[in-house]
Amino acid sequence: MGNGVQEHQAMPLTQGEVLPVPSASQAETLKPQTRSVVNSLLSGALAGALAKTAVAPLDRTKIIFQVSSARFSAKEAYRLIYRTYLKDGFLSLWRGNSATMVRVIPYAAIQFCAHEQYKRLLGGYYGFQGKALPPVPRLLAGSLAGTTAAMLTYPLDMVRARMAVTPKEMYSNIVHVFERISREEGLKTLYRGFTPTILGVIPYAGLSFYTYETLKKIHAERSGRLQPYSYERLAFGACAGLIGQSASYPLDVVRRRMQTAGVTGHTYGTIQGTMREIVAEEGVVRGLYKGLSMNWVKGPIAVGISFTTFDLTQILLKKLYQLRYNNR
Repeated sequence: MGNGVQEHQAMPLTQGEVLPVPSASQAETLKPQTRSVVNSLLSGALAGALAKTAVAPLDRTKIIFQVSSARFSAKEAYRLIYRTYLKDGFLSLWRGNSATMVRVIPYAAIQFCAHEQYKRLLGGYYGFQGKALPPVPRLLAGSLAGTTAAMLTYPLDMVRARMAVTPKEMYSNIVHVFERISREEGLKTLYRGFTPTILGVIPYAGLSFYTYETLKKIHAERSGRLQPYSYERLAFGACAGLIGQSASYPLDVVRRRMQTAGVTGHTYGTIQGTMREIVAEEGVVRGLYKGLSMNWVKGPIAVGISFTTFDLTQILLKKLYQLRYNNR
């Protein structure tokens, strides 16, 4: 038996007869969820773009040290930045940032949107819909969001790493990087370093989102204010970035070495082999944690900007929608 709607649709229309138009309430039933997804995507894209652009020179410098055997120090990092500026100009400090934007905009959009959806799904499953999740689901939502985004955008991260460590004469643009890697090293190279990336993003994204959400929850309970001030959001995000990046940093170094092996003369093939070679040549701290002190500067800044921008953009979009709705 069909339902009433199906029976009505199956009957031919007589001349002058029209199908009933859905009421305004029926038309609006799917809009809140769709609007939430679109808002999350837009807010996440803006958050990622602003955060990464702000720290791009530091990020590029960190990658150069990560993929080389040169000893890292704050003085050497400064010298590298200064030499790059003298040789290639101020904008060269942002070399590879176009590739970063191509990657980070979809990555951040997917990650933040996925996090909101995973929170909703896990909240419904655990009976905490609309409320702060318990600790384990809170950690799980962040890890799943980061994993989802990394899986969908990984080749763009590979391209960005190549552009960051090579002279501009080697790769003229993003498309050129894809073409040369595919032709000279094979398509599989675009996924070199994928495993350590996923293994690293699970604790990184999980702990970052977990820390930020937890600090907001504690703040709301103790201050009585549901919405923190902007500077408080920045501080919460900085703490989240510091904890998340410190936990996953060795895998980040391994990932960069594997991604850039084709242009640095190394033959890194596996996670264990890459780790062993790094430790044998440079030691544990100077090798696997090379550039971490710079990450302690740029990481909190980037994550703080990212989380704060996402939250404030979400609030702004909701206010704009409410204003538009009220003016109808």
